Amino acid sequence: MRDLTEYAVQYARKGLSVIPMIRKQPLIKFADKPPLTEEEIRKFWKTHPYANIAVKTDNFFVFDVDIHKDGANGIQTFKELNHPEWFKDTLVQKTAHGGYQYFFLKPDNYRMTQIINFLPGIDIKAHQNNYVMIAPSIVDGVPYQWLNKKSIIKAPQGLINLIKEKSKPVYTGGVNENYVIDGKTKTSELFEQIIKGFGLTGGRNNALAEFCGGLLFRNVDPEIVLELAKIANENTEASLPPKEVVTTVNSMIKKEIRRREQLENNQT
Repeated sequence: MRDLTEYAVQYARKGLSVIPMIRKQPLIKFADKPPLTEEEIRKFWKTHPYANIAVKTDNFFVFDVDIHKDGANGIQTFKELNHPEWFKDTLVQKTAHGGYQYFFLKPDNYRMTQIINFLPGIDIKAHQNNYVMIAPSIVDGVPYQWLNKKSIIKAPQGLINLIKEKSKPVYTGGVNENYVIDGKTKTSELFEQIIKGFGLTGGRNNALAEFCGGLLFRNVDPEIVLELAKIANENTEASLPPKEVVTTVNSMIKKEIRRREQLENNQT
């Protein structure tokens, strides 16, 4: 394993928000926090010299092409897109699992959103609290690798137009700041979780299960529970695979059925 301290420092000097990782899991809390300083990076990597490196997608977004994602081949989708000119002049890296990630600056006049399954096998990673692993991090013995030394450029308008077509509407403007929340209930927390998502990696599955269980306990229709879980997952920094969401929802439905049967038996 290589000591990546100097790589992390150089990325920070370029204005990137560095996150130390173990494999592909963050080692620090980073959501809505300022970037690590050079001093903080050196101090952390001194005790974790072989930590991998990720960077937050705060000022840039990533067109993430996966070679095998949910049964889809992103590379084939990329070829069928038939717009190689959109991607030839910006920074690109090859991932540890054989995919490709193209880096673009976020446009000034359009608020980017994360889009999982933007196209078959392709994601848009753009949430300000999302992240991507970067070279020369190593996963399963294989390094991430920069394929050029180009700068991150603004995305071509054609690509932005395509992203807009695939995106949900984004509403701007604020709400009344004088409103004061006077305590929260479990129900209000469930509503908020739809927007906030399931949190950081490591606790997402438990959060998803508790979310579904809370809705089912409150007699929400199972089909609606699944749809709400999908929305909350889309709003999660590092979304769970769609199949995993469906599996968890079905598992919690079975658990709720058993709970109700047991309750009925106890009453007879």
